[in-house]
Amino acid sequence: MNTTSPPSPPSRVLVLGGTGFVGRSVCERWLRRAGGTGRVRVPTRRLAHARALQPLPTAEIVQADVHDRATLERLLAGCDAVVNLVAILHGRPADFERVHVELPRSLAAACRAAGVTRVVHVSALGVPDGAPESAPSNYLRSKARGEVVLRDAGLALTVLRPSVMFGADDRFLNLFARLQALAPFMPLAGAEARFQPVWVEDVAGAIVAALERRDTIGRIFECAGPREYTLAELVRLAGRCAGHERAVLPLPDSLGRVQAALMALAPGEPLMSADNLESMKVPNVASGRHEGLEALGITPAALEAVAPSYLGPHPGRARFGAFRARARQR
Repeated sequence: MNTTSPPSPPSRVLVLGGTGFVGRSVCERWLRRAGGTGRVRVPTRRLAHARALQPLPTAEIVQADVHDRATLERLLAGCDAVVNLVAILHGRPADFERVHVELPRSLAAACRAAGVTRVVHVSALGVPDGAPESAPSNYLRSKARGEVVLRDAGLALTVLRPSVMFGADDRFLNLFARLQALAPFMPLAGAEARFQPVWVEDVAGAIVAALERRDTIGRIFECAGPREYTLAELVRLAGRCAGHERAVLPLPDSLGRVQAALMALAPGEPLMSADNLESMKVPNVASGRHEGLEALGITPAALEAVAPSYLGPHPGRARFGAFRARARQR
């Protein structure tokens, strides 16, 4: 990996995936930290997806297909750095390959063509450091290959590997809270799978810190919360915070696979897939092989301190906003 230091801190940053759950917080934080000199460029397939970013005065929203290499080169023009947040949880093997491997490969080529060396790439906990094919799922294997592509490209690269993220708009705890409002009990595949959930604002803060600090180049940071949970414990916590905790019925592996197969057939984005079950065979917790959030000056927020603010029977945006305000001051 080439760790030649680019100009620091960058002033104009391209954020791929900037309209998503993490990306919105990254853009907001970066512009606040950079002051009047900071700029973010955020490509999106549909301009309507970027409504939350439009009030940011120096955010440039561009309708574009980031999977097209020539388009990526144009997007990088005039930028000092790029953050890659684009990822999927569900799909066919070809979908994972396109998003997690081919996009990083195109990004690396576009960076070389545009003369942009600084890249912050968001991967995932559970990704092996070597031998991508050793990972049990398409998701983890493709994530690992994407990291290899970027590491081998001679870029000034920082990699962040977050655990599952929670926050007001998450699709994790909110989903389990809604399901328990409807069901008398919760049949659950992978009930004993281990997670170390991390607040989305802490991950956004880590990305901004990585952009600001040249000493993060060439390093991997594991972004995890202060405590480990089983999936069953997280489901019960979500129900308890929402005021309708249900009994969790752990499913044996065979029935869990049936449940995942049926969920994958439902219209819209699947709630769970067989590939998710394979991913959960690898504990989604900090491995200890790499540095954590503390190395970036961030003390991770406890799940129990944040989740009630948005999962409660009467969640208040103002109350949650107080948490975000405190996070911005860190």
